[in-house]
Amino acid sequence: MRHVNYSLKPATINNAAPREKPYSMTDGGGLHIEVLPSGSKVWRYKYHLNGKREKVTIGSYPAFSIKQARDKHEEFRAVVERNESPARQKQSALDERRAAEARAVTFKTFAELWVDETLFYRSANYRSQTLRWLQEYVYPAIGEKALDEVEPEHVLRIIEKRLDTSVTAERIRVIIQQIFNYAIRKLIVKSNPATPLRGVVTRAPVKHHRHLNEKELAAFWKAVDRQGAHATTVAATKLLLLTMTRKIELLRAKWEEFDLEAGIWNIPASRMKMKKAHRVFLSTQAASTLQIVHTLTGHGDYVFPSIFRGGVPMGDVTLNHFVKRIDFGVPEFSPHGMRGTAATLLREHGFGRDVVELLLAHAEKSQVVAAYTHAEHAEERKRAMQFLADYIDQLAAT
Repeated sequence: MRHVNYSLKPATINNAAPREKPYSMTDGGGLHIEVLPSGSKVWRYKYHLNGKREKVTIGSYPAFSIKQARDKHEEFRAVVERNESPARQKQSALDERRAAEARAVTFKTFAELWVDETLFYRSANYRSQTLRWLQEYVYPAIGEKALDEVEPEHVLRIIEKRLDTSVTAERIRVIIQQIFNYAIRKLIVKSNPATPLRGVVTRAPVKHHRHLNEKELAAFWKAVDRQGAHATTVAATKLLLLTMTRKIELLRAKWEEFDLEAGIWNIPASRMKMKKAHRVFLSTQAASTLQIVHTLTGHGDYVFPSIFRGGVPMGDVTLNHFVKRIDFGVPEFSPHGMRGTAATLLREHGFGRDVVELLLAHAEKSQVVAAYTHAEHAEERKRAMQFLADYIDQLAAT
């Protein structure tokens, strides 16, 4: 190889100030240092190989001193003399290192890292559910496999075992896909074995929860008290309808959120599905029911604590089981249908869509409308909630 007369000196490099665009200072033989707008300085080597111009990065300055950069430059020049590509060699070495890292990291180890680093903003229930699915369905199959050893066929076997519950099967596939997407972003693997399986799970059509007509609602309301259950279970069932809240929002409610004298329940954003704080205007019937519940549970944090374990809220399935036991002629009715029942009744009696949507704490689907709609319709919402409670009493009295 021809000797190179290198020209750069430490003072020249140190005094090189950044500009609006990157620029290079030549050292010799294709070696140069590039000064970036951020102020960083990077050694690079440009060369010709088989009629094409290529470039390979050596490293940043001063991590690579002038001597170290020139020594590496000589190594790369020797590679080019052998008609080989330093850039491709460097990429191959990087690929081998990543593969070695992937072999050293099991799916379970990386999945737990993914949970810690990406699900911290999710609710405790969401994280708990995700971990349970991983532990029950995924780890037994691929938990101890290296990340780069997991193939689409492994993922397929996992989800095929859950096809009787298509929603769960697809959710498991998505979780695995998200984990591998994160591994790709961290440059540990190059491909995602869950991505080719999109569409494998055929989800059943969405079934809207059955809601009650007025006659059925009257029968249900009268049957609630006759069924026989703990007083807080009965109260929670009634309040689910009277507040039009979601089940998890009601059962996780804390006394600190209520102002019973003012008839207001302020649910914090952290507990709402749409992550937006929601105010419930309590009817006199709802406030009265809560006053009674307060005599039973007001000494604790939760409005509806578990009667079996202290310090935790009532279980999510408690109301499901209770409603299922109520014999009023609609065996397929569930707590999920109460919001639809209340919303339908209000719309049928003249309350506007905007008001009902606010009562349900739905997010506006149109971003344009959401950006310009700030009305809270407080007085109309108060009137709607009181009408709902009064009308249910009227129906139940007939």
